Amino acid sequence: MLKPTITDIFFDLDHTLWDFETNSNDAFQKLLSYHQLPFSLEDFLNVYEPINQQYWIDYAQQKRTKEDVKYGRLIDTFRQLNYTVSTDKIKILALDYLELLKQGTALIPGSINLLDYLKPKYRLHILTNGFSEIQKDKLINSGIEHYFEHLITSEATGKLKPHPAIFTQALKTTGSLAHKSFMIGDNFKTDILGAKNVGMNAIHFDPNEENDVDSKIIPKVKHLSEIKELL
Repeated sequence: MLKPTITDIFFDLDHTLWDFETNSNDAFQKLLSYHQLPFSLEDFLNVYEPINQQYWIDYAQQKRTKEDVKYGRLIDTFRQLNYTVSTDKIKILALDYLELLKQGTALIPGSINLLDYLKPKYRLHILTNGFSEIQKDKLINSGIEHYFEHLITSEATGKLKPHPAIFTQALKTTGSLAHKSFMIGDNFKTDILGAKNVGMNAIHFDPNEENDVDSKIIPKVKHLSEIKELL
């Protein structure tokens, strides 16, 4: 049993509650089909995913803008695939992808059960690096918006996790105290270490068991249902 004085729990959204991989793959499959692009989903993602990951790393380091992420990752992907796409077409594809993405309803197994368990006991919030309007619609369309009192995004605060500013702003916005709050997320660096660095408690959701840190130091779970045993 962890600290009984906990009042607030902050969740990462993508890959923690909202099944980003399933929803994104579905969005791209629809995008490729609708626009009759000559690639299989697998071939497209093999090129796109590492490019997208680097764009988000650069965005976190303020080397790229939101617009760069939205459009540049697709420009680079099609360039590497040796497929010519006009600037106007890139803009259409980028906006169509985000529109399809936010309609995704797939959640990580155990999400609803966990939220039902936690909601009567704690104040719940979302703390995410995603774009504000997209993350809000994800919550609405997947049917989990009502569980959360606040949605705090990197776009609104101007800093991405693990920067201390987004965590301190989240605590200020919610009126929470760091030592009475938990951060739950799948990314050890951005979610867990970011939270710990401002004095918050943390639980690492590690479904692929990538974190080798002693669970006595930082609690970790493979399945969301295990969190009920800790809180």
